[in-house]
Amino acid sequence: MSDSPDVPAAIAADPEPPGAQVLADASCPEPLSLVIITKDAAAQLPACIASVPFAAEVLVVDSGSSDNTVALARELGARVIFQEWLGFGRQKQYAVEQAAHDWVLCLDADEQLTPELARAIQAALMQPGSAAWQFPRRNRFMGRYLRHGEGYPDWNLRLFDRRQGRWSFDPVHEKVVLQDGARCDRLKADLLHDSAESLERYLSKQNDYTTLAAERAFAAGKRASWLHLLISPLFRFCKFYLLRQGFRDGLPGLVHIAIGCSNSFIKYAKLRELQRQKPGV
Repeated sequence: MSDSPDVPAAIAADPEPPGAQVLADASCPEPLSLVIITKDAAAQLPACIASVPFAAEVLVVDSGSSDNTVALARELGARVIFQEWLGFGRQKQYAVEQAAHDWVLCLDADEQLTPELARAIQAALMQPGSAAWQFPRRNRFMGRYLRHGEGYPDWNLRLFDRRQGRWSFDPVHEKVVLQDGARCDRLKADLLHDSAESLERYLSKQNDYTTLAAERAFAAGKRASWLHLLISPLFRFCKFYLLRQGFRDGLPGLVHIAIGCSNSFIKYAKLRELQRQKPGV
């Protein structure tokens, strides 16, 4: 395993995205590191990097891509480091620790800032009054950006001062944990999550996530009864599909909540299986 940083290559002379010149010319006194963890992300990486033209540094931590992610990242001016996979939380925290600047913006390769969010971040960093900011994420699902239900607003804390916050070491659903007393504010502009994965791939990932969630719950001492299997999916459906109007997202909204309810059921079923397999734990 090697964690030696590679020498950054020159920025490739790619066409600038719409609005990039305006953003790049803006004053941003707090230098920002854009931090991205990758594996086989060549298709999504250019749009992600292009959406943050004001970053003082682009850092890509790759865990062994078999496509041209690494070469492409270097062409786009990123500093690239190899790190074997540590789990989502540990990998992101490792990446944050390698950044050149204390203010970090952590994005996944299939995410990008809207121009509105890019401007809002620059304005926030002019005179930072908070240790962190979170913003709503718009998730594309079955070809449509969800605007209701469980899919939106999907608030994410991605911009923070690493001296006052760090990523949790959760294997899934990792989050930024701030020091006591550290202030977190919200920016109202959207982060776009433009995953191009198929429904089959999405379902495969959900199976992995429910396994990790059940294992984490079991390790924390939580136990499930048959009531959890029945009530949790029903509560999730009522909250997100009815109260938060997920039905307004049409068929993608219906499929999304159906998978979410199934995940709730399967997570507790897997937890029950762990209880049966390890009754003395």
